[in-house]
Amino acid sequence: MFLKASDTISGQEARAYATIDGQVEEMFYAKKIEAKAKKVKKAIKTLGKRGAQQKAAGWEGSGTMTIYYVTSKFRQLMLQYMKTGKDTYFDLQVVNEDPTSTIGKQTTIIKNINLDEVVLALVDVDSDALEEEIPFTFEDADILDQFGKPILG
Repeated sequence: MFLKASDTISGQEARAYATIDGQVEEMFYAKKIEAKAKKVKKAIKTLGKRGAQQKAAGWEGSGTMTIYYVTSKFRQLMLQYMKTGKDTYFDLQVVNEDPTSTIGKQTTIIKNINLDEVVLALVDVDSDALEEEIPFTFEDADILDQFGKPILG
């Protein structure tokens, strides 16, 4: 048994949608989105053991979006926070579905995203297409659709 190359997922076949203040925005300008959940661990010392053991004590979510510099949406959200103190949290839906693959699709919702920093202005004479990387944190996630097993033939 082996994985067929045609069952791998092309990154270009993904779709992403942000729901910001009740409005759904297609993230057609996204180049790369990565969200990671990381366990927070605490060192626990016990009698009879010189070394500390690790115990999971929670988790934290963080990620980055690399987007083409063609939208002002995220700059507007940051400016709103800078000027008024009103912060915005939003959800992001990512769908990975390659029609060539037999494993189906995966749909993930990243919930309560909060931006860490945003590029306010950008100039780069060496760039053919301006890009910006936006780091963020998030508070929850769900997987609505899961990849299946490949159909081996």
